[in-house]
Amino acid sequence: MRNQTVAQQMVDVLRQAGVERIYGVVGDSLNSVVDAVRRTDGIEWVHVRNEEAAAFAAAAEAQLTGRLAVCAGSCGPGNTHLIQGLYDAHRSGAPVLAIASHIPSHQIGTGFFQETHPERLFTDCSDYCEMISTPGQMPRVLRIAMQRALGNSGVSVLVIPGDVAHDKAVHPTGAGHLVTERGRVVAPASQVRELADKINTARKVMLFCGAGVRDAHAEVMALAESAAAPVGHSLRGKEWIQFDNPYDIGMSGLLGYGACFDAMHEADLVVLLGTDFPYNDFLPQARSVQIDHDAGRLGRRTVLELGVHGDVRETLRAVLPLVEAKKDRAFLYRMLRKHTRSLEAVVSPYTHDVERHTPIHPEYAASVLDELAADDAVFTVDTGMSNVWAARYLTPNGRCRVIGSFVHGTMANALPHAIGAQFADPGRQVISMSGDGGLGMLMGELLTVKLHDLPVKTIVFNNSSLGMVKLEMLVEGLPEHETDHEPVDFAAVARSVGIESVRIEHPGDVAEGLKRALAHDGPFLVDLVTDPNALSIPPHISAAQIKGFAFAAGRTVLDGGVGKMLDLARANLRNIPRP
Repeated sequence: MRNQTVAQQMVDVLRQAGVERIYGVVGDSLNSVVDAVRRTDGIEWVHVRNEEAAAFAAAAEAQLTGRLAVCAGSCGPGNTHLIQGLYDAHRSGAPVLAIASHIPSHQIGTGFFQETHPERLFTDCSDYCEMISTPGQMPRVLRIAMQRALGNSGVSVLVIPGDVAHDKAVHPTGAGHLVTERGRVVAPASQVRELADKINTARKVMLFCGAGVRDAHAEVMALAESAAAPVGHSLRGKEWIQFDNPYDIGMSGLLGYGACFDAMHEADLVVLLGTDFPYNDFLPQARSVQIDHDAGRLGRRTVLELGVHGDVRETLRAVLPLVEAKKDRAFLYRMLRKHTRSLEAVVSPYTHDVERHTPIHPEYAASVLDELAADDAVFTVDTGMSNVWAARYLTPNGRCRVIGSFVHGTMANALPHAIGAQFADPGRQVISMSGDGGLGMLMGELLTVKLHDLPVKTIVFNNSSLGMVKLEMLVEGLPEHETDHEPVDFAAVARSVGIESVRIEHPGDVAEGLKRALAHDGPFLVDLVTDPNALSIPPHISAAQIKGFAFAAGRTVLDGGVGKMLDLARANLRNIPRP
C-alpha cells in the first residue's frame, strides 16, 4: 500500500498539488514526514538553519510563483520559530502551508516536554489553523487547508502530533482539484456610475496606487490621462505602477519622496486604487474614494466619500467610458514640475564628491546596484534603511521584482526571502539587499546558501548601526542609545563558510566589486562599509518631529532620493506644453 502512513499520505497530496519542496529543520516529531519526503519523487526537503527562515523562504517562493509553498517545524520550539515568517507571509498575501508537528497526542495537556499549543498560537497569523488528531481526518483536512491558503492568499497551518503522522492512513488518498485561478469581483453598476460622477466633477484628481494595481497598469494610465491626474504610489505599489508612467509623482509614507504627499492633500478627489496603505496620518482623511476587491478594507484607513467593491482592473475598465476627458491639466503639470524640483533639490547631497567620500554613501551604492542588476532580477530587501535605498533607487521596469517584509516589517527577512526566491527560479538573478542588523540576526542562513550552492548575491549595507531605529530616536528628540555597535567584517564571515566575498570600503571600488559579484557563478557576498550618518526623513514631518531633528546636529540627514527617477521625472516634463 503506497499510503502506509498519514505522513506519506500528506506528502502524496502535496505532490498532487504541485509542491516541490518543504523548507524546515528536521526534528523527532517530524521524522515520519521527512522520511516520506525521502521516499517520494519530485519533492525535496530544504534544510535551513532556523525555522523562521523556512517560513520566509516559503513566503518568497509563493509570492514569485503564485503557487502553494510549504514550510514545517517540529514540536514546541521548532514550530514557534516559524511565527515571524508566517506573519510576514500572511500579511503579504502569500499562499503558504505550514506543517506544525506536535508532541505525542496522548501527552497533550500534561505539561509534557516541549508542549505548546500551536492550534492556538498560529491563529492570528493564518486564515486556517486546525489539528489532525486522528488519521480519519486525512486527506480531507489537508485539502481544505491548501485551498484556503490558495483561495484567500494567506497562511494555513496544519498541526499534527508526531504519533498521528506515523499512524496508518485509513482513507484512500484519491485525487482532488485545487482552484488556483481566482475570479474577479465586478463592482455594482451604481458604484461605477457614482465613481465616474465624482471624477468628472472634481477639478483636481489624484490617483494613489497600491499592490492591487498589479495587472491594471494600462487601465490606470488611461484613467490618469483622461482625468489629468498625477499618479503616486505606496511602497508595495511601486513595482507595478512606476514604470512607463508619464504621470509619476513619487511615493508617500515614511519612505516617501517627491510630490505625492502634496498632490494628495491638494487634490479635490483622491482615488485610492488597490491599496491598504496603513499610515493614515499621510492621507488627507477627506475627499477620497477607494476601490478594493476586499470590501472589508474599504474605509478603514481614511474617511471615504465613496467605496467601490471591485477588482481594480475590471472597475477601471467599466468606469473609463464614463469619464470625461479634462481639458484643464494645470494641476497635473504643476505636480510633475514640483516632483522634478523636489528630486533635483537633493542631487547635490547624493552625488557631491561621491567618488571620494568615505564611508561610502549607501545611496550611491544602491544606484550602482540598480544600474548593474539584470533587468529581471529579484531583489529581496531587509527592513530598515535598506528599505529606503530600495524604495528610492531601484527602478521598476515591469520585469524585476522587489520582495520585503513591507507589511509586517520584521528584521532579517532579506536573506531567507532570497533563498526561497532562488529555489523558485534557479536561473534568475536574486539579490539580497541586507542590512548588517538583519543579516546578523539570521546570519546562519549563509550556511543554507552554501549548503545548497544557491547563487544568491548578498549585498550587505554595513553601517555598524541600526539606522532606522536611530532615525526614530532622532525624530522623537531622543538621544540615540544602543543603536551603534562594533564593526563586523561580514566578508570574512562569508569566506569562513566557503562563500566568495569582497569587502568594499572605498566608493571607487563599488562598481567593480558589484560587477564581480553579479557575474560570479555561485553565491557571493559584498560587504559595503557605508555611512552610518546617512539617514532619511519622510516627505512630510510635523513641527514636533522637526524639533526632534534639531538635536541631530552634525548628522547627514537626507530628504528625498534620485537615482534614475530624476531622469524619469525630467523626461515626463518634456511632455508638458510650454506656455
